[in-house]
Amino acid sequence: MTISRTAVITALGCLASLGPARAEDRALVIGIGTYENLPQDMFLHGPKNDVKAIEALLTGTLHFKPEAIRVLTDERATRQAMLSSMDEWLVAGTAPGDRVYLYFSGHGLQVKDVSGDEEDGMDEAISTYDIKAGDDDWTNVILDDDLEAVLTKLKGRAVTLVIDACHSGTISRSLSPQAVSGLQGARYLPRPFARAGIKPVTRGLRIDLGVVDKPAQLTAGGLTAWSAAAAYQVAWDDVRLPIEERHGVFTSAYIAGYAPLESDANGNGLVSNAELFEYVTRKSKEYCSTLEGCDDLDPQLESVPEALGTSVAKPEPDKAEQTAADQPKDKPEPVYQEVNVEAGIAPAYVDANPVAAMEDIVGKANTGEVTVSLDTGPLLKKGQAFKISITSQYDGNLVLLDVNGKGLATQIFPNDMAQKITPLSAGSTLTIPDDYYGFDFEADGSGENMLVAIVVGDAVDLKDVVPSAQGLTAELDARQSLSEIVARLQKTWTGDTENRGVRWSLGTLKYTVE
Repeated sequence: MTISRTAVITALGCLASLGPARAEDRALVIGIGTYENLPQDMFLHGPKNDVKAIEALLTGTLHFKPEAIRVLTDERATRQAMLSSMDEWLVAGTAPGDRVYLYFSGHGLQVKDVSGDEEDGMDEAISTYDIKAGDDDWTNVILDDDLEAVLTKLKGRAVTLVIDACHSGTISRSLSPQAVSGLQGARYLPRPFARAGIKPVTRGLRIDLGVVDKPAQLTAGGLTAWSAAAAYQVAWDDVRLPIEERHGVFTSAYIAGYAPLESDANGNGLVSNAELFEYVTRKSKEYCSTLEGCDDLDPQLESVPEALGTSVAKPEPDKAEQTAADQPKDKPEPVYQEVNVEAGIAPAYVDANPVAAMEDIVGKANTGEVTVSLDTGPLLKKGQAFKISITSQYDGNLVLLDVNGKGLATQIFPNDMAQKITPLSAGSTLTIPDDYYGFDFEADGSGENMLVAIVVGDAVDLKDVVPSAQGLTAELDARQSLSEIVARLQKTWTGDTENRGVRWSLGTLKYTVE
């Protein structure tokens, strides 16, 4: 059996740096640290600094004009002001095709659902400056239903929603205000008059993105949404810092991650959504490991899968060389191209080399947890037989793709010819093909190719995105196939008592056919 390995290297001109934003681009930046009707020990110190940092990101890296940004802080961020700004500034002030950016830093919470559309009987919400405690619940809040109505009106725009707050129903129903006030920097509010109680072992199976209940519908309309924590976790001010210097843990990592030196895992000068997501996740977990009472942090990203490998901002080739000072001086400058993605409203940019672009989709760097090798070494002659070996440090199920320079992929594993092969065991090596297959792989074509091995430690059902029937036979669009796999692995794992991120590891190998 022959597996084609044709590679075509496309030379495209570097794109000019992005010019000033169109007048129609709009951003609404909201930060609330002080509250009209809350005690001072529930105030937050980070939002005022978060707002300034987001403004700098918008006018700098994202090229928004200063006059296209409206800022609401503290007493200016009443419920009426927030909702009217969303309607007249963002909705009425933009048209399909424009960029819209909505940021919130402050307290999140849950309130009793009165519309009957919530399975758990609770609405997620964000606080306002004039939030009030009613007889048995909070009033004057912005509900998830309110936000979803605004986002629906913005369909057709390229919308980025960033929420640095949390909405954990389990926590807010199990802690009294007195208990909460002792957890300085926690960005959530308990139910009014809640009684202190023992935190349940199970944190609840309701997995929503921040205050967006229907992410699939909204992302299809052009939304990319970021949230500081999963629905069962707490978002934090960085309490390690002096009070006046505090900021949101998530916001700080999110902004820092726009710099290629920080988050560009494959060193090509392009920061993809997947790379930024991996970076903010790592930084959030690092913070959580230093703080007593912070069990874990799993930031959330919702977008169409095809957006995972696209750049979070238009790449600037003149800065690409700064991402790896120790790389050879004669290394060619990366070349990017503009692409269209599903529900793509604004231009999206990817590495013009389809092989290099695979690493942007995955977002992870090779850490040695999964190793891939060829028995022949990484340089092959056309027609030469070869075997692939994969070793993982962890138990798990293997997905193995072979990607060529045309952006086409072959699913090597799983496949129907290997039904008797069991999942990978930690430290054991799987060789494909072995004697059971009854054939060899032979190199074909010419140029650079990449093997992408993903080992999934949890029992995630991937049958619809990597059916064994397409293994070894189908010619796949590499970008689409890998994006759908990675998007599935970014979802929250609910198979254990404590909800968490899916456990998966990555290994890649570039090889060349002469």
